[in-house]
Amino acid sequence: MPMEPSQWIDVVEDKFKYQLDHFVIPGHYKDDVESILIPHGLIMDRIAKLAQIITSEYDSERIVVCCVLKGGHQFFSDLVNYMKKALNKQGKTLPMTLDFIRVKSYENDKSTGKVHVSMSEKELQELKGKNLLLVEDIIDTGNTMKKLLETLDKYEPKSVKVASLLLKKTPLSCGYVPDYVGFAVPDLFVVGYCLDYNDIFRDLDHICAISEVGKSKYAA
Repeated sequence: MPMEPSQWIDVVEDKFKYQLDHFVIPGHYKDDVESILIPHGLIMDRIAKLAQIITSEYDSERIVVCCVLKGGHQFFSDLVNYMKKALNKQGKTLPMTLDFIRVKSYENDKSTGKVHVSMSEKELQELKGKNLLLVEDIIDTGNTMKKLLETLDKYEPKSVKVASLLLKKTPLSCGYVPDYVGFAVPDLFVVGYCLDYNDIFRDLDHICAISEVGKSKYAA
């Protein structure tokens, strides 16, 4: 069952808008981001809590934690590290297998509406009967994840849950809400903590709103 809004942190733009000079920002991005929405320390604390919640809902059966590349890899890495130390329903550590899937649906700051999944047929068939936890960086309209879940469902996994660090509050949403959410963010294009704009900004620790300067400079 998806998380209820009361269970995630709602980032309200006028309350969660930190000045750039209050935190360390790489000099090469000083004009490219407008504001900091979520500082790195807050991101890490929230991921630690998500790891506890997720792990506590599984029994001792092995799960496949699957990173949705590219943007999800930092969240995936930190989440898995915290999950290794968390306890499942039986009060034991949870056995995990790690896997990766590449999905592309963006060009510049727009979703194309087309989903490209880069797993071989053999790899997809191997998911049959397994418990999957998909780890994603952000759910925007939700269309990409819905299409990915429809694709995976054809290969008969035992269960599929989705953990997303961010859920965008956009009027374009199809209504999809993942099982686990870190933060709900305003309808802005956000970068940092490995969320990218045409592969730029992955080296920025904080989650920030990109500026018009940044969009123009790094447009494809």
